[in-house]
Amino acid sequence: MSGLVIIGTQWGDEGKGKIVDIISREAQVVARYQGGNNAGHTVVDGDKKYILHLIPSGILHENCLCFIGNGVVVDPEALEKEILEMESVGFASVRDRLKIADGAHLVLPYHRLLDAAQEKLRGKGKIGTTGRGIGCTYGDKATRLGLRLGDLRYPDLVRQKIRAMADFYEPMFQNVYHEPLPSAEAMAEEVLKVADLVVPMLVDGVTWINEQVDAGKRILIEGAQGVLLDIDHGTYPYVTSSNPSTGGVCTGLGLSPKKVGRVMGVTKAYTTRVGEGPFPTEFEAKFGEKIRTIGAEFGATTGRPRRCGWFDAVAVRRSVLVGGMDEIVLTKIDVLDQLETVKIAVAYRIEGKELSVFPSYLNADTPVEVVYEEMPGWQAPVGDCMTYEQLPLNARRYIERIEELLKVPVSVVSVGADRNGTIIRKASFF
Repeated sequence: MSGLVIIGTQWGDEGKGKIVDIISREAQVVARYQGGNNAGHTVVDGDKKYILHLIPSGILHENCLCFIGNGVVVDPEALEKEILEMESVGFASVRDRLKIADGAHLVLPYHRLLDAAQEKLRGKGKIGTTGRGIGCTYGDKATRLGLRLGDLRYPDLVRQKIRAMADFYEPMFQNVYHEPLPSAEAMAEEVLKVADLVVPMLVDGVTWINEQVDAGKRILIEGAQGVLLDIDHGTYPYVTSSNPSTGGVCTGLGLSPKKVGRVMGVTKAYTTRVGEGPFPTEFEAKFGEKIRTIGAEFGATTGRPRRCGWFDAVAVRRSVLVGGMDEIVLTKIDVLDQLETVKIAVAYRIEGKELSVFPSYLNADTPVEVVYEEMPGWQAPVGDCMTYEQLPLNARRYIERIEELLKVPVSVVSVGADRNGTIIRKASFF
């Protein structure tokens, strides 16, 4: 099997971008299957930092083809900006190496406006979205109102569809949200500006990706967010609007489950989440601020501060069940270097019952008593460690306890933000 799937096992922000970048050295195709520019993958190469939102991280390697599948929602302005930024720093072949499924849906300014208006109306009950209009785009996709990238080939069709969308939205904005709405004509012309850039990169996504698999190419499959933000399996309603879990790979790319290979779960050595929603192992404010500062825990897309907490084996066990993880990448263990002790959540007590797996139904205000195991910290820098054996003994014991609790081996340990700060415990990824 030539495919390797990278899945976030927490609430996103696990460091998938760095791992995808490293594995891309061995890959021939890197494919993105869901989400939109609400995600941010940060890759550090020496003194250079690249932040990607839509384009797969494999674009940093000249030998890689990159693919955006039909399960992704694409903001054309954001895509254009990202392509131009990559070209400006020396990646001249971006347009030649990037393929986009013509069935992927377009994020329009209407969607961003609706996203902001809905969050404002929710008030204290807000979801905590990025404001990028991603969920609203998936909503229009589900109600068959959306535009697809393939529509850009037909300007009159774009104008017709946007007019129909405006007719649908205008009463809502006028009577419910009390916000002005741009004209359909202005919206259509804005969207069509990027047609010349985007249309040459469009392909029949299902045919293209299956041809790559059937040719035996080494394919790395990446998504955004994490399993605990999956709209079906996450902490609903505080979730994203798509399926970051393994099932989203098949629908988001048009691949049969028979063609999906190994699944690698990326897991932070502690826990973070952005936005609202339940978070049983969250630190108290002062300590959370300390870890946030050490770990630079601010969103790559929005800059929002991330909430931080202890490693939650209860939550990650759910992700392992849903995602079918074959191996784990443990990231940012260096952030814990200074701590005298470290904790791992091994169970929850809810309404008198002890749970070892995160429950499918958990409200943000549900009382949860977390059962912790406490371990001695290593209180030594791990950033210069090149092999697993060079890690401090207590760091290895921490990693090995996580392996025991998840019943999944840790194949990669990230000990710093740079590409070189990575301990790989296997000969090859494919």
